Amino acid sequence: MKRVVITGLGALTPIGNTVNEFWDSAIKGQTGASKITKFDPSQFKTTFASEVKNFNPENYLDRNEIKRSDPFTQYALYSVTEAFADSGLNMESLSPFDIGVIWGSGQGGMQTFEDEVKNYTTGGMNPRFNPFFIPKMLVNMASGMIAMKFGLMGINYTAVSACASSNSAIMDAFNYIRLNKAKVMVTGGSEAPITEASIGGFGSMKALSNRNDDPQHASRPFDIDRDGFVMGEGAGALILEEYEHAKKRGAKIYAEIVGAAMTDDAYHISATHPEGIGAIKAMQLAMEEAKLNPGQINYLNAHATSTPVGDISEMKAVAKTFNNEFKHLKISATKSMTGHLMGAAGVVEAILAIKSIQNNIIPPTINTVNIDPQIPKSLPIVTGDALDSEINIAMSNTFGFGGHNGTVIFRRL
Repeated sequence: MKRVVITGLGALTPIGNTVNEFWDSAIKGQTGASKITKFDPSQFKTTFASEVKNFNPENYLDRNEIKRSDPFTQYALYSVTEAFADSGLNMESLSPFDIGVIWGSGQGGMQTFEDEVKNYTTGGMNPRFNPFFIPKMLVNMASGMIAMKFGLMGINYTAVSACASSNSAIMDAFNYIRLNKAKVMVTGGSEAPITEASIGGFGSMKALSNRNDDPQHASRPFDIDRDGFVMGEGAGALILEEYEHAKKRGAKIYAEIVGAAMTDDAYHISATHPEGIGAIKAMQLAMEEAKLNPGQINYLNAHATSTPVGDISEMKAVAKTFNNEFKHLKISATKSMTGHLMGAAGVVEAILAIKSIQNNIIPPTINTVNIDPQIPKSLPIVTGDALDSEINIAMSNTFGFGGHNGTVIFRRL
């Protein structure tokens, strides 16, 4: 098996429009939550979200790219552009068939779908759909347009596993390089879910926080007073590269991917298994592949969305997986700052895990004051402020509707 390293990072998030901005905001404990500006939310139970700020696609993309793409694709193109620039790859030195794209998204072009259906129903039911309606809406179009923008002709598809989508994409990209089917892979995820249908739909499931009078403190993972997650949007991108290829060209290497695994709870369409059985197995399999034991993991970026059920089941799973071997482990939940980026959650949290290894700093869990007594007290959860701590190995968890569990492990090289 080939070794796989990360040589480029890109990010567009509610708390930063570049990787450096994102990282700086995260270690300062800043939040992206505020009242929704994309539409009038006054009729909805939840009126706030974590929106991307100060992003105008016209400043970064050409007219044709904008005309043919949904916001989730625009976010993807932006983040991949940063990741490629960061990697320093000379594209002309590689065959285009040696570079592939595996992207992740849970919903795809939701805004495009809503807009076209509204136009149809308010326009006398005349079938005057935009000719780009279907291409803009398709969930695979981000990976397709990334390939077109950069001339990448290798393996190309989109992984869809709800909120675990970008971890699924990272794992698949990792495996393609390990199996010597690609030298370089572009991977990550993007989501633009702050729409009327998404806010209304998730609100009707009682999944969203209703703390409308105090949105900045609404996402509070593990806290006894948590009442749901905060919707977020954005994108993150990783450039994965075969180790010897990266080493030969003198690339800057952030970290190595050493293990990744997916399982399914086979339990419920939206709820996690109450004892976290699938999550336990995903973490165990990832560590087994990485040839690591629980005592060697220094940092866990938890999925922890701030929902009453999900946080408890994940922490039960962590406690059982690590068997109280917490001497070298610290845990934090960065959705407290970014909100829940759905299909892009895994990759933006992977970026924070990678930056934690690079900087030996653990970003905090903000807003958490009173940890739910149902969460094992022995768990070393970092709250309040960022923590200086030696980090050589970091784990990132994501879980999605349908029972999807994804775990990825990164190691300092």
